[in-house]
Amino acid sequence: MPINNPFDSSKPVVGEATIDIDENMHDVFSYVGEHFFENYPKWAVEVVEFETIGNTDVFVGAKAKQVRLDNGAKVESVFEITKYQPDSVLTFEGVSAPYRSSYFLVCDSENKPTHLRFSFELLELDVFMRPFQKLIRYAIEEGAENTVENIKTLMTQNHAK
Repeated sequence: MPINNPFDSSKPVVGEATIDIDENMHDVFSYVGEHFFENYPKWAVEVVEFETIGNTDVFVGAKAKQVRLDNGAKVESVFEITKYQPDSVLTFEGVSAPYRSSYFLVCDSENKPTHLRFSFELLELDVFMRPFQKLIRYAIEEGAENTVENIKTLMTQNHAK
């Protein structure tokens, strides 16, 4: 008889957050997508070191290395842009760690506001972390909320200048 494991490591642990930004979609994507490598460390405040690998342009296949401060521990990873659709989607995935971050933009009217949805997926969990899935999901969701709030705040501050 198969054992029912309540901690399925093949299912990603996902956190999402959405926010409306009172800017047109092109301007939001310019900040989030076109200038991703320049602006990402500004809204991802847990990133303490960041550098692009090779070219500084944003395109599918572009890579960067980051060091994040997670609960007091420095965690280094390399990621690669895997989806880049101007004015709508930017996704990057960990090369050295199993995660995916996505930014989706939608605008119902021709101008404003732009609806930004951010998703973070932890694609695999180590066996010893499986019992903590709910806590991890909560932390990811909190981080996603902080991400969209930080982007909106930074865009508002930049627009006010």
